Amino acid sequence: MKVKFFATYRDITRRKEEEVAAPADIWELLQSLCERYGGFRAELISPGGADIHEEAIILVNGRNIHYLGGKNTPLTEADIVSLFPLVAGG
Repeated sequence: MKVKFFATYRDITRRKEEEVAAPADIWELLQSLCERYGGFRAELISPGGADIHEEAIILVNGRNIHYLGGKNTPLTEADIVSLFPLVAGG
């Protein structure tokens, strides 16, 4: 499956995108990315460590995971996951 990184997430990974083997769900993917890219934990995982950080926007095939299964959203090899930080400004 493909994972795309945007904005500051791209800065952390130093990648625009990467191909990874599809884990069972979003939560497993995030855990794997946090292990690979140490700076991701504070960005993607809530301070208590039990949920996705409220400022992380995650899309699977263009759909926000909040409207799918949240952190339990299942993944397949054909999926494209896009990771965005919450952006502010004007």
